[in-house]
Parts: sequence; C-alpha cells; structure tokens
Amino acid sequence: MMATPAVKAILIDLSGTLHVGNQVITQSIQAVAKLRSSRLSIHFITNTTKESKATLLHRLNGIGFDIQPEEVTTSLSAAKRFVDEQSLNPLLLLSRDAMTEFQVNNADPVPPYNAVVVGLAPEKFDYAHLNEAFRLVLDAAPLVAIHKARYYKSDDGNLSLGPGGFVSALEYAAGCSPAIIGKPSAHFYRIVLDHLGCGDPREAVMIGDDVQDDIHGAQQLGMRGILVATGKYKHGDEETISPPPYRTCADFAEAVDCILQD
Repeated sequence: MMATPAVKAILIDLSGTLHVGNQVITQSIQAVAKLRSSRLSIHFITNTTKESKATLLHRLNGIGFDIQPEEVTTSLSAAKRFVDEQSLNPLLLLSRDAMTEFQVNNADPVPPYNAVVVGLAPEKFDYAHLNEAFRLVLDAAPLVAIHKARYYKSDDGNLSLGPGGFVSALEYAAGCSPAIIGKPSAHFYRIVLDHLGCGDPREAVMIGDDVQDDIHGAQQLGMRGILVATGKYKHGDEETISPPPYRTCADFAEAVDCILQD
C-alpha cells in the first residue's frame, strides 16, 4: 500500500472560514501567520461573487489580514478567464462591484449578449432580469454559473440564499446544463494546485466551512478536507458527505494547529 504524500500546500477558504463580513473569526489572523512561518505553501480561494477581488482584498487587509493579490484565486477571475477564452459577451447577473471584473476599457458588456453569467446578485434576482436571462439561454446562449452555492452566511450573521437556486431555476426552465466555474469544480481546484506546484492533489489540504463545495469537492479530487464549524457550517454537516471530512475542527485556528502537529 502506497504511503500518503506529505502535505505541501494549504488551500484556505475566506468567507466563513477567516471572516464573516468585516468580523474576523477568532484567532484567524494569528493562525495565518503560523502557517506563513511553516514550510507549507498557502493560497486563498473563494467563491465570493458579491464583490470584486480588489474590494475583497481591501476589506480583508482593512480588518487585519496581510494578503497579497497573487495569493488569492477567486471564482470571479476564473469566470472572466472563461468568458475571454470563449469570446463571450455576457449578460451579467452580478453585483455592481463584481461587474467591474468583466469591464473592458472601464465599460460593461452591452447587447447583443451571447451568454449569461450568474453570481450573487440579490438586486437582479427578479422576474425581469431572470426572464431576460432565460430567453438568452433558451436561444442557446451558454449559462455560466460562477458557482452554485445554496446559501452563505451574510454580514448580519444569518444564512441567506446563494445563487445556486437561481441558476437551477434557469437550468430547469431552459433545459440546459450550466458551466460551473468555481468550487467544487475540479478544473478550478487544479488551477490552484498547478499554481502551487502540487502535481498530486494528495499533497494539499483544503480548509473551509462549506461541506459540499469546500470539503467534498476537494476530497473528490484527492485532497484532504478539513471542515471548520464556523460560517455556514450547520451541526451534522460532516455526516452528509462520503467520505467524511478528513477532520472537523471548531475553527480555522484549530485546523492549523492540527496540520502543524501532523
């Protein structure tokens, strides 16, 4: 039986794992510093689509983290790469800030659209916007889901609907299959692993609060997943996937201690 390779890299979710809105999850800043002082490579990955990468970094560094742009891969940036590679001009169901990622010469895409991109955009999840998207997709325009998260923990501390239900509504109505860009897409994870020089996914650990997108997605690829009981975590989440998480920890700080002890 082959031995499990030593861990070389740690992939870290952001919202719900290190912070919720502008609130730092206890000891997360110190735990990131511990990882930085170890031999391990670290990289931050996020499905957050309510704000651009620049705004996200400004928020995180403003509350005490020290994270550089090259250390972060977002599903938004991966979606922009996909759109460019496919030469698409999409209708964007995104927040105003997230839309800036898709601007060309400081301008948003304009009709005629030949694709639909969906992220977290509560102000656009109304009949008029969804119907416009439906008609495009029904006419064979690709449906691009930045991710299909069912829910997330909002700034007020409550769980709120994610974009997944709205993507599924378009999928059902138009009879199509979306391209899913962010977690738990194996392609998304491989982009990050390649960046970190991990040819074998077993050399990496994923830490996150979403048992499906963070943990199950990572483990399906061969990584070890550590579920943290913060953010969107609900009691019993660890029992809903097979195989179960490699570990379930109270928070990110505990997860880091477990990794470093190993």
